[in-house]
Amino acid sequence: MAKTLTFGIMHLGIAFSVTYALTGSLAVSGAVTFVEPAINTVAHYFFDRYWDKRERRQASAAGGSAAAPVNPGTGADLVSA
Repeated sequence: MAKTLTFGIMHLGIAFSVTYALTGSLAVSGAVTFVEPAINTVAHYFFDRYWDKRERRQASAAGGSAAAPVNPGTGADLVSA
């Protein structure tokens, strides 16, 4: 959990720094720093749903003999496409 929290803080710092370097605006940089991760979180939820359905379709097409994912939702699996 500490690694995830540290990465999140680093991500926010980078987002703020890059946006500030491009715009020179503290207001825009602050907004982008918090709006972008929120939108990304929602997009990730729908992407995971799509990806899970895709994997189930592939497993069905292969006759259900495909190996189960190592870490569901992460894309790290044993299924060869």
